[in-house]
Amino acid sequence: MEPEVITVGIDGTPESLAAVRWAAEEADRRHAVLRLLHAWGTPAAGEPGTPPDHDRHADARRTWAQALRTARAHRANVRVIEDLVRSEAVPALLAAVAESRMLVLGSRALAAWKSYVLGDISLEVVGRAERPVVLVREGWSGRPAVPEAEGGAAPAPDPHLVVGLSPKGPCAALLSFAFDAAALRGLPLHVVQGRRLPVSARAPWAIDLSVAEEIVEEGEAALRERLRPWQRCHPEVALRWTVRAESPTRTLVHSAPGAVLLLVGRRHHHAAFLPRVGPVAHAAMHHVACPVAVIPEEEAP
Repeated sequence: MEPEVITVGIDGTPESLAAVRWAAEEADRRHAVLRLLHAWGTPAAGEPGTPPDHDRHADARRTWAQALRTARAHRANVRVIEDLVRSEAVPALLAAVAESRMLVLGSRALAAWKSYVLGDISLEVVGRAERPVVLVREGWSGRPAVPEAEGGAAPAPDPHLVVGLSPKGPCAALLSFAFDAAALRGLPLHVVQGRRLPVSARAPWAIDLSVAEEIVEEGEAALRERLRPWQRCHPEVALRWTVRAESPTRTLVHSAPGAVLLLVGRRHHHAAFLPRVGPVAHAAMHHVACPVAVIPEEEAP
């Protein structure tokens, strides 16, 4: 049987080299092939300062060689294949992810509005990809990010994975990927869920705590039943869950510190003409320091 392929998009930036390190580690863990993909589009004819094609190809090879050195320095034994594509980045990445177990990209810490204005490549690829996409920040070190605490550094938390689960909608692909990732790493999995309070539970001066407690209790009972079959299939994964009476976005972002990987789902619309990334996935992409895996979920027919 052919080994899985993990593709990482490279462009020579510090973010993409961090993605190479993460992808090399994941390929080594899964006994997969690491594909280093660099897409170099052709500039418009007559554009001032346009270098000849052979110079652009030489630049592409230098970018690939740098990524190869980074991968070898991090995981010397991983099998690496070259993929230099004369194409624009987005179509090249989407074609590659369709043939891969996952796609790994470097991610900049942009404000949400700025990414929309700039047409961030990561955002467009995540919104269209049919397979999981993992986004890695420049500062990724393989260790969980520890939040600052007053009077000094906070104690390092135990490594774990966090998955944000919607109360409704499909979740099979997300949970399959999450349990698989936790089992491969031998780490606990923390499932978090935010449930919004009804308007009736809010008053100008306070929140009706009894309503909040009832929502949390009902959510925990429903989540326990939803996770039971996955626990039976993956008894080796230590599992815990948390339900909070607040927005799903706040719950996920507040649960991220200390995680080595955060996982969220995205509803996959085959007929969509524009990339779609929901508010929870979008918040994770822009406000979470650890690597973020966005998993497309098929809509029910």
